Amino acid sequence: MYNNPLLFFDVSGGELLVILMAVFLLFGPKRIPEIARSLGKGIYELKKATEDIKNEIQEKTDEVIDEVKAATGEEKDKI
Repeated sequence: MYNNPLLFFDVSGGELLVILMAVFLLFGPKRIPEIARSLGKGIYELKKATEDIKNEIQEKTDEVIDEVKAATGEEKDKI
């Protein structure tokens, strides 16, 4: 399998050129920067949301670990 994440879609140079030409013909030169900008914002928001979810899961996991450590520490004190 491929190790390079850029080869995920396995698109060659010729195919990429055809795709870019089709996008240019469909949207025109004035709309392409707008589309790229909105696509960039969408990717940024997705990364931000993913990071927020990851941080929230990490915080909750740390809380549970602290509670377990506190509970096991209390049990050791009782023994």
